[in-house]
Amino acid sequence: MEKGAREGKIVASVLNADAGRLADVCAGLEDAGLDGIQWDVMDGHYVPNLTVGPSVIGACRKATRLPFEAHLMIEGAERVLSEYVDAGCETVIVHAEACTHLHRALQTIHDLGAAAGVALNPATPLDAVTGVLDLCDLVLVMTVNPGFGGQSYIATMEPKITEMRALIEDTGRAIALEVDGGIAPDTISGPARAGADRFVVGSALYKGGGPAEAVANLRSNLPSSKATL
Repeated sequence: MEKGAREGKIVASVLNADAGRLADVCAGLEDAGLDGIQWDVMDGHYVPNLTVGPSVIGACRKATRLPFEAHLMIEGAERVLSEYVDAGCETVIVHAEACTHLHRALQTIHDLGAAAGVALNPATPLDAVTGVLDLCDLVLVMTVNPGFGGQSYIATMEPKITEMRALIEDTGRAIALEVDGGIAPDTISGPARAGADRFVVGSALYKGGGPAEAVANLRSNLPSSKATL
């Protein structure tokens, strides 16, 4: 399949949403046509900010049928994996840079009944994930440095995305390739053409006419108008 013709899914980050009404925000994102919700979990150590934990995620779970993914930007993620699965996250993503025993963490996520993902920071080489691709359901290539919303897309990550796509194809496994950071209507086509099939969108969802209009604009800027989104 040509890279530009690959199916794509748009996943909402709620990092920049109104923290006082997150359940309502989640319900609205489903109505707006999103394909999932990503929870940016930050511990104030691995990244500077401190955000939500499993109790907040669990409280929002009943507000929407959209799949949840927890993006754990935290140290010692291995100790708390079960808490995020129990909170209702169907996918749990850990950072290769923050896991002492990455293989064990991914196996634990599977043992808990969830899909397992690995995130790679912009400066992290793909070698960090090649030894665990047999345990990955998703690889997340960061297109900003983690820890803050509203950053600018790093276009120089596109060759890395293309290389990661080739590694995934070589496995013969259906591993999703997600990108996160600076994704907006004017940037989404670059990582899509490079081989990404999942796009985490944060700040761009809450500008202009709101999430529904943003989703329509994002979809219209994906390379393939025939993609099933």
